[in-house]
Amino acid sequence: MLMIKAIIRPDKTATVLSELCDAGFPAVTKLDVVGRGKQRGVKVGDIFYDEIPKQMLLVVIRDEDKDDIVKIITKNAKTGTKGAFGDGKIFITPVEEAYTISSGANKL
Repeated sequence: MLMIKAIIRPDKTATVLSELCDAGFPAVTKLDVVGRGKQRGVKVGDIFYDEIPKQMLLVVIRDEDKDDIVKIITKNAKTGTKGAFGDGKIFITPVEEAYTISSGANKL
């Protein structure tokens, strides 16, 4: 199993979540986060913002679903057709164990 961590623009979250659900991946954890990429923040007039609001989506999936999930997130989180700085990142990590708290069952 894999965990996909997608950090995206807050205004793209509803669309990404809807598309994931429609594709059969309704189980998602959503977190409000702040951060910056290699551009090191944004300057608007005289004000410099180095902590930019984003949302992180966490999805645990079967290995074989990885490409589909990445395509869904990329397509729906991208700004316009070409994308833009600040659209976000997707990180994929292995999940070695997972337990359901209520039953204690190992879900892998």
